[in-house]
Amino acid sequence: MEKKPQFSGPRKPLGAPRPPRPAAPAPGQQPQARRGKGNDRNSKDPYVINDHIRAREVRLVGDNVEQGIYPIDKALRLAEKMELDLIEISPNAEPPVCRILDYQKFLYQQKKRQKEQKQKAAKVVVKEIRFGPQTDDHDYNFKLKHAIGFLKEGAKVKAYVFFRGRSILFKEQGEVLLLRFANDLEEYGKVEMMPVLEGKRMIIMISPSKPAAPKKEKEPREPKAAKQVEGGASKQTTAEEDESSEA
Repeated sequence: MEKKPQFSGPRKPLGAPRPPRPAAPAPGQQPQARRGKGNDRNSKDPYVINDHIRAREVRLVGDNVEQGIYPIDKALRLAEKMELDLIEISPNAEPPVCRILDYQKFLYQQKKRQKEQKQKAAKVVVKEIRFGPQTDDHDYNFKLKHAIGFLKEGAKVKAYVFFRGRSILFKEQGEVLLLRFANDLEEYGKVEMMPVLEGKRMIIMISPSKPAAPKKEKEPREPKAAKQVEGGASKQTTAEEDESSEA
């Protein structure tokens, strides 16, 4: 059979003029991207900026502009005039709240603020104390003393009774022990979780009732050389007194 020639359509002649650029947007439509700095928005960016903002009007806040509600076109023109970016910081507000800032600088400040907040946040320390279902009074008091120290330092105390083998039959005895432990620590901590049986362990969680007291700075000691001078001076005076008494 004869193969039919494939028709791929007319080709554009070399040197053909380029298609015309899109016309200016009609009133009410979003304008085209004005600046190349912040318009190439990544999908992972936490904020919407510049021409990616879809609201018809926005509320501008900040120190570098007159605060109020602006049409989006006017807000974008202000940002372009100041060579900065229009950043939508509260998209759920009505209308959305925006600021005019340098976007990269704004992101840097946000990351720096989050880092400072994480550093200021106190890290929760949990100290574990283990009991047996038949713990004697000496061992109990020893662990109670440690728990008081942990709570004073601001740490949480996770106390549990471990049941081994057939000792699970004494789970009621373990619950009584943990409730007694929480009662003895009432002055230093509060029960965050009542005794709960998880597998072979019955657990109770106690958190400090007061924040940890700041550590006192030690007073600087006097240098040893000064003490030796004082001692030598006292010996010299006693020698002078002896000479005067002999005279």
